[in-house]
Amino acid sequence: MNVIATELPPHSALHERIRERDFIDCYRVASALSPRQAAEIITSFPSWAGLLLAIRNGITKPFGLLSEGPSSDNSVGIFPVELEHDRELIAGFNDKHLDFRVTVMSDQGYIYLATWVHTHNLAGALYLKTILPFHILIVRDALNRVRLEG
Repeated sequence: MNVIATELPPHSALHERIRERDFIDCYRVASALSPRQAAEIITSFPSWAGLLLAIRNGITKPFGLLSEGPSSDNSVGIFPVELEHDRELIAGFNDKHLDFRVTVMSDQGYIYLATWVHTHNLAGALYLKTILPFHILIVRDALNRVRLEG
């Protein structure tokens, strides 16, 4: 089964954050992996996605934006884990232009990957609009890799 755009399951803890005008997207793929296993695959970016992130970091560095999350004893890739249990893992961090979280959920034979963004200002809104096409490519690729692994 391919990666499918869908709604975030109603029992996700990420729903507590969502406010009017926030960005939220969600995709799913058939997989028996745990949220942690899937999150590890998702955050192991292929070289082309790593290159996009390096370009992003070079462009945003003069503006003082973070290139990775704050240091944490519990993280997946560069993202500190905020919540984790057997069915859901939420990771991400806040920056001056936006707050960002991803949730990786396991539910009824599917892995869901949702991204939530709350922008703080015009810079955050412009940033989100600029990276959105790349975000979709990276998310779809990540879930396809999850599908192949589990």
